[in-house]
Amino acid sequence: MPTTNHPNGRRRPSVLARGDKAVHRRLLEGMTYELIPLRNIHDQSKFLPPGATISVTCSPAKTIDDTLDLCEQFGDDGFTTIPHFAARMVEGEDHVDRIAARVAGLGIRRVFVIGGDADPRGPFTDAAGFLRSFLDRGPDIDTVGIGSYPDGHSTIPEQALVDALLEKQEMIAAAGLEGYMSTQMCFDAGTIGEWLALRRSAGVTLPCHLGVPGAVDRTKLLTISIRLGIGHSARYLKKNRTSVIRLLSPGGFNPNKLIAPLSRRADDLDIAGLHCFTFNAVDTTEDWRQKSLRDLKR
Repeated sequence: MPTTNHPNGRRRPSVLARGDKAVHRRLLEGMTYELIPLRNIHDQSKFLPPGATISVTCSPAKTIDDTLDLCEQFGDDGFTTIPHFAARMVEGEDHVDRIAARVAGLGIRRVFVIGGDADPRGPFTDAAGFLRSFLDRGPDIDTVGIGSYPDGHSTIPEQALVDALLEKQEMIAAAGLEGYMSTQMCFDAGTIGEWLALRRSAGVTLPCHLGVPGAVDRTKLLTISIRLGIGHSARYLKKNRTSVIRLLSPGGFNPNKLIAPLSRRADDLDIAGLHCFTFNAVDTTEDWRQKSLRDLKR
């Protein structure tokens, strides 16, 4: 890799070698846009590039049907949609039947399964329990995404997180489906790289989609937090205090600070995509993405 001289006499890698730029550009070009079911979702969707892939979250203030309704609307507009299914929002086995039927009827090929933050509305308290029930229906899909935690989880021990990843990976493979894991927000590329290397050594082979925040200003972030509801916002803040503080800092956070260094390790660590938490600030996020793509061509 090309190097440049550091002021203290040591040599350090250049900002991005040509091959790393190509990886960085590929990740940006294939980025998935996470949207939250809020009133501004349709206004902000106007800034999405044609045919974009949209990941629609499951809000504790709404229902899984609301998420699927949005997927139907966006699918009719020519977008590829990925519904989030929060296990704690599933009401029971009959509800699993209805979810699987709705997915088939809408022609959805990829789903994303998480445990969720809501109080359980049925028998499922974690992603693995719902995923097992859902896959037992033989859903007509190609791919399942699951969550992962480079910064750890506030209530789940680290070994339990590893075991859960391996369990869900095995379920997805046994169903004959493709899978991937998407990382929750973490602002340190070194932490993510080390975490992912450890997961690879533990036997986790699922491709990784790097979860990065979009380009969102402080005012929009605070407004969205209020719209999500006080209870949900409090739970989110408790789990993601450091991330929120970083996002609220002056000037926000430049996602390229994560993407650039990890692009150098993407092949070794199997980083296959980007999952962007837009916080429904699609306009500023897409401006950032387009500017980044232009800069990478220089």
